[in-house]
Amino acid sequence: MSIEALAGRAGVLSLPAADKRSLGRQLNAAVPLPPAVDAPREVYATPSLKEISWYAAGPEGTRPLVLLHSVNAAPSVFEMKPLFEHYRAERRVYAPDLPGFGFSDRGKRPYSPELYAEAITAFLTDVVKEPADVVAFSLASEFAARACLAMPERFKSLALLSPTGFSARRLPSGGLGKTLHRIFTLPGLGQGLYNLLTVRGSIRYFLRQSYVGEPPKELIDYAYATSHQPGAMHAPYRFLSGQLFTRDAVGTLYDRLSLPVLVVHDRDANVTFELLPEFLEGRHNWQVTKVEPTLGMPQWERPTRTIAALDEFWRMVELTSSARAE
Repeated sequence: MSIEALAGRAGVLSLPAADKRSLGRQLNAAVPLPPAVDAPREVYATPSLKEISWYAAGPEGTRPLVLLHSVNAAPSVFEMKPLFEHYRAERRVYAPDLPGFGFSDRGKRPYSPELYAEAITAFLTDVVKEPADVVAFSLASEFAARACLAMPERFKSLALLSPTGFSARRLPSGGLGKTLHRIFTLPGLGQGLYNLLTVRGSIRYFLRQSYVGEPPKELIDYAYATSHQPGAMHAPYRFLSGQLFTRDAVGTLYDRLSLPVLVVHDRDANVTFELLPEFLEGRHNWQVTKVEPTLGMPQWERPTRTIAALDEFWRMVELTSSARAE
């Protein structure tokens, strides 16, 4: 398939005239990347993990809260900004840039679910250093669940915003994913295609699919900036070729979690939840809250309701923990 065909599917060829005229200027523009949130930023690394950038704010000595952004063509900590800004007044809040995104290392390497789970467990172990409430968005839900299974002692609770893995739709085979990745990264094709997918008009198109009403300009602006950094295409192409998803995430990951889990969702342009109702039957450690109307970004579309759902979940977690301790 040609770049033009792929771009057309992404909405690039249906851009407004003004966007089409500026397309050439945007493709190779060097764009400065500001901090995703107004908070101190540090960098962390281990012998097996390259640089991981992270933000932290809020009073020390409070129960830590860790926010994990999604994975797509242009994700960042900015996706979690409404929650970061709200909770920093009362809790110690951490938000890492996952490998391949934001200010973290964006090197060309085999990004995988295992790599992201390792990054999360290492961050919780060496930076946060005590059990945390973790909130994961979209595909990061699968990474967080995998990390929790590896080191459950690092998690106090887990909240999943519009999680992947509950769709009845089958994932592409591993062989097809590798083939797609080879096509996406062909010399002369990879960077050009990624540039087309991340022009402002294309970013606006995708965000409109995941937002009730018009997405805020600041979301579009930051997605554009973070997707125009050196090495920005490497991790997204693993995502677009299906290699970052876990086959049978329900049975492999979610079914094995024993800690308190909350799912927050409504409708979603890219994720479906057909498997969720049956999965929830008899699982008393799982709760679900529908935050309506939303299309995949409840923390931005309905922040007050999302925060209320999280607060009630954590209140119940504390009550249950206290009852067991008596």
